[in-house]
Formats: sequence, C-alpha cells, structure tokens
Amino acid sequence: MEQESRWTEIEHLPAWDEEFYDVYTAKKFGKWVMIKTLKPQYRGNPQYEAMIDKEFDVRYNLAHPNIVMINDFEDIPGIGRSIVCDDVYGDTLRKLLAEGKVTHHHLEQLRHQLVNALEYIQSNHIVHPPLRPENIIFTENIQNLKLIDVGFEQRPSLSKQSISDDIYNYGKVLTEVLDALGENDSTLRRVARKCTNPNPARRYTDLQQLHLALEGRNSRGLVLLVSIFVTLMLLLVLWLKSPYSPAPIHN
Repeated sequence: MEQESRWTEIEHLPAWDEEFYDVYTAKKFGKWVMIKTLKPQYRGNPQYEAMIDKEFDVRYNLAHPNIVMINDFEDIPGIGRSIVCDDVYGDTLRKLLAEGKVTHHHLEQLRHQLVNALEYIQSNHIVHPPLRPENIIFTENIQNLKLIDVGFEQRPSLSKQSISDDIYNYGKVLTEVLDALGENDSTLRRVARKCTNPNPARRYTDLQQLHLALEGRNSRGLVLLVSIFVTLMLLLVLWLKSPYSPAPIHN
C-alpha cells in the first residue's frame, strides 16, 4: 500500500523510449520524475538485467547541468525494476525539427552546452549510444539542453574511434539544425563539414579542438600566442640580467 501511494500519475512516453528501455513520467511523493525500465522482451534476461544495474552504478555519481541525473533505483508497481531520473519534461530535438520549431537559441545550446556535456561524458570514459536528435531534450519552460540515454559502460579510457564517432555525430546533428534554420554561418558550416568528413583523420582530433573551432579559433593560433608569450618572458629575463638593465633603486 505504501508503494502504491508513493507512485501516482504514471504515464508511458513512447516518443522518449530508448533502444532497450521504456520511459515514463510519474509523481513520486507528489514530485515529478522520469522512469526508465527494461522493455518487456528484455526483462528477466540476465544480460539486460545486468545492463540496467550497471547503468545505475555508472551514472549515479555523474553530475552535469546538461545531463539527466539519476536519483534512485527501485521496484515500481506495474512497471518493475526501474531507474528514477530527474524530471526533464520537454521536447526532443527530433520533435522540434519535425515541427519546424528549432530556433537560434537551440543552435547556441548545441554550440556550447552539448559540447560541454560530451566532454564531461568523455572525461568519465563512458561509452554511450550514438548522439542523435532523439536523445537531446530541450526543457519545456527555459529550453535548457539535456542529454538522455548517456550510456552504461565505463572504461579505463576511450578509444580514438569512440572520440571520432562523437565528433562525427555532433557534426550530423549540427548540420541538420543549420539546414532546418537555413543558417549559413560560415564558421558553423565549416565546423560541421570537418566533423563529418568521411576520413576520420581529417576530423577534429578531440573536443578541445572542436570547442576552439566553434569559437572561430584554432589550436595553432593558441600555440602561437603561448610561444610568443614565452619568448617575450625569456627576452625580459635576459635583458634584466644584462649590463643594460636598469640599476636597482636604493633607499
């Protein structure tokens, strides 16, 4: 009875379902949350039961403003063993694209918040499903970007292929939004083309390079500035040690 009163207004959200999970919205003690649980065909299978356990273990300690946070893991009446997440009610980027509702605000979120979220995921060495408009959510009221379906496998390090795939898929999402907006921003178009280059060797090597490119800068320019600064400092030290340096002032 206590379990039943804890959970109310449980509603399936088919548009938000993930590959292995059904997604629900519900109230827990009167507070809105999101729920994800294994699809019926995967329940009772040790492989997939271990997968949902592992996802909870990996994601529970993650904390980033642009990633959906996990709060709990429990049995819910009528649904079963479920991961309980923050409520992020809103629209997927896919829905916004389909309805012609994408704005430049969404584009700016992709330009900054999405790359920040990917960088955080990579820094924690988490292997995740391919980035796509279906797993990017914009919240209902203030249109903040949130990533769902973040992944469940944490490794000692990520392969170059995983990093390159993230960059490629980011470029695909960026291209789709630019096309939907009819946006011809030369910097963003150039970034999108480089991200999606068929040859992985011609893409950005990491997200730091991608960050710089999105700001209209590049790593070569940064290295040049650092080199100039170091050179000037060395020249200053040499001058201070030379006979031409100013004499010390004595009181």
